[in-house]
Amino acid sequence: MSEHKDPTRVAAGLKASIHNPHVSEEAKHSAHERLEKMGTSEPESEVHERHVLGGYKAALHNEHVSEEAKAHAREILEAADYERGPNTTEEEHQIRVLAGYKAAISNPRVSDAAKLHAEEYLKAHNAW
Repeated sequence: MSEHKDPTRVAAGLKASIHNPHVSEEAKHSAHERLEKMGTSEPESEVHERHVLGGYKAALHNEHVSEEAKAHAREILEAADYERGPNTTEEEHQIRVLAGYKAAISNPRVSDAAKLHAEEYLKAHNAW
């Protein structure tokens, strides 16, 4: 059965498990080793940098972020020559955005105001 699995999706699942706080350290270590064997692991510094840049990109689309902060985010993103992945279509991007809002609603660390915003966004895009 495993020979029919898409290696890209397997790698994505392993990467997700590494960053999941509910996964044991032993399982994270095993996932990291499997990724190395697959030749798809990334150094932690690159993963962190991608997440930081993703946060700046998110700030550009957040109505609660000041124009000054958005200008700063644009400068950082331009300096890093950051853009969406070359293989990510607009449709995939929108699916990920909606998934992020859906995840925010069930995340206990997200404020009530942010959850309300997520619900409004999802309703406006016929996804709730």
